[in-house]
Amino acid sequence: MKMRHRRPKVKRLRGVKTREAILRKAVSIASVEGLEGLTIGKLAAELGISKSGLFAHFGSKEELQLAVVETARTIFVDRVVRPAYLEAGMKRLRTLYENWISYADSKSFPGGCFFSAVSLEFDDRPGRVRDQIMKLMKMWLGTLEETARAAQVAREIKKEVDPHQLAFEMHALATAANWSSRLFQDKTAFRTARTAVLQRLEQVSTKK
Repeated sequence: MKMRHRRPKVKRLRGVKTREAILRKAVSIASVEGLEGLTIGKLAAELGISKSGLFAHFGSKEELQLAVVETARTIFVDRVVRPAYLEAGMKRLRTLYENWISYADSKSFPGGCFFSAVSLEFDDRPGRVRDQIMKLMKMWLGTLEETARAAQVAREIKKEVDPHQLAFEMHALATAANWSSRLFQDKTAFRTARTAVLQRLEQVSTKK
């Protein structure tokens, strides 16, 4: 009786691990070729599995795209956001940015920052995938803004500073660095962005 109960569980665990492996590969491909360039046929060929087997995990190209976006979100949160929450106030804001720059510059994905790529790809394409990307980008900008506001409440950031504006500037510089790194192969782009943001944070800090 016990063995009959264990087998379905083992099978489910294998299915979950297979799905995770598929999605990690899919995120890597999409960072270069975009979500529209990611097809079930291409992904099946890359992984050496059947299209029907892959289709059984997702059911449609749109469901695959949504799953890929969610996997990229998980990677981003694990590498950028969660470690920063060991800090508070201005330290958390600096750590969030340092983590983000390190993540983007680490060649985690062959196409650079996943969300920079797909944001440009889907900015004018209405639908569920664009809605999900937009939602996650708003959450990220909101995280930067809320962290800046918390540092301001703690009197670590000058009271005249607009947290929304500061978050926008930080995001813009990192996005520009990713663009310059990919298009021009500029090896100094992320270092330049890091320097600019740290200088900006020094300007708004109450602690000199």
